[in-house]
Amino acid sequence: MSVFTRSRAGKVLGGLALVGASALVLAGCAGGGDAAAPSASSSGGAVSTADGTFSVGTILPATGNLAFLGPPEVAGVKLAIKDIEATGDAFPFKTTLTERDSGDTTTDIATQSATELVSAGADVVIGAASSGVSFTFVDQLVNAGIVQISPANTSPDFTTYADDGYYWRTAPSDVLQGRVLGNLMTGDGAANVGIIYINDPYGTGLKDNATKAVEAAGGEVSVAVPYNPGDTVFTSQVDQLLAAKPDAIAVIAFEETSSIIPQLVNTQGFPGSKVYFVDGNLSNSYEFQPGTLQGAKGTLPGNPADTAFQSRLLEVDPALTDFSYAPESYDAVIVAALAAAQAKDDSGTAIRDNLQSVTEGGEKCTTFADCLTLINDGKDIDYDGVSGPITFDANGDPTEAYIGIYQYGADNKYTLLNTEFGSLNE
Repeated sequence: MSVFTRSRAGKVLGGLALVGASALVLAGCAGGGDAAAPSASSSGGAVSTADGTFSVGTILPATGNLAFLGPPEVAGVKLAIKDIEATGDAFPFKTTLTERDSGDTTTDIATQSATELVSAGADVVIGAASSGVSFTFVDQLVNAGIVQISPANTSPDFTTYADDGYYWRTAPSDVLQGRVLGNLMTGDGAANVGIIYINDPYGTGLKDNATKAVEAAGGEVSVAVPYNPGDTVFTSQVDQLLAAKPDAIAVIAFEETSSIIPQLVNTQGFPGSKVYFVDGNLSNSYEFQPGTLQGAKGTLPGNPADTAFQSRLLEVDPALTDFSYAPESYDAVIVAALAAAQAKDDSGTAIRDNLQSVTEGGEKCTTFADCLTLINDGKDIDYDGVSGPITFDANGDPTEAYIGIYQYGADNKYTLLNTEFGSLNE
């Protein structure tokens, strides 16, 4: 069987191909934080060792500006653990789960959580949801030889980050979502586009890639207005947006959307149908006046959770109302467990060295139990998950993924319109 150790020596993403598709599916998100990524370091002495226990930690948002994403992500992790444990002795390791909060970039909760998980002996950490939050602790995990797999980080900055191969993600880079977002707005007839975006790695990366797509389609981004994490008043940003008289406005934000939209739509009268959302703020929990978001559209990376998978998630957490990034969270745990099983070694380094192999080039399998049977029979596998085909590249990015396009109704709830399938080719 083929096993590959990744190197992040500055590889960059190349061409992007989009193929339209339709599907009845549901998922989402990204992340935010500091305006620029900190410098990375190489791993030191590995803390994660082969001890017979597949130790999973999570750093996912129980609090902060992406807290609405926490419940489905946690449910996805717990469901994966359940499916792993259901295979009994066929999986050669005990399994443990240690949950920690990520907060957001206005706190240091995530760095404390990472320290605790290193001390607890985690082999793999699932999280964070926010790209900016992940940048605050990724080096801790690299230095400890612990694999990090984010189900929702989409900042392009991670593609060439010097992480010694320990950082991975099951969500696609915003090179893809930005392309779909820009094409969506221009395809709807917008020639003059405005953008308000959170000033962090997620926001700037998505803004930049959406702008490229708008311009490539012959449109213009006449105004792009940043705001900082923690801001609560957006009057000046909205005034700057509207002064450019845009045909459409993309709101690249998190929970701050709850303050931006009333100012933009209800106070200033900009049509809600001309507003475009992204994974960081596509939510069904807004308490706006009825009709505020009617006709608004949004993009959400990932293969939407089908009805059967949603039912399984609801068994884990009956209170779920949103399933964004649950498939990606589930697959993050599953691929790590398959990598450990293939290596017959639960250490972070062994998981790292086998992650790419279990997602490409072998015999196709779609459940943990089936894949594990193949591994135990000495077969090379290619896991295709509930979030999509995954197929990691040498940078730890999925090479192909779905982007869902959604639209809000008069009840301020979104439903799926269609999906785009994108390939990120090296």
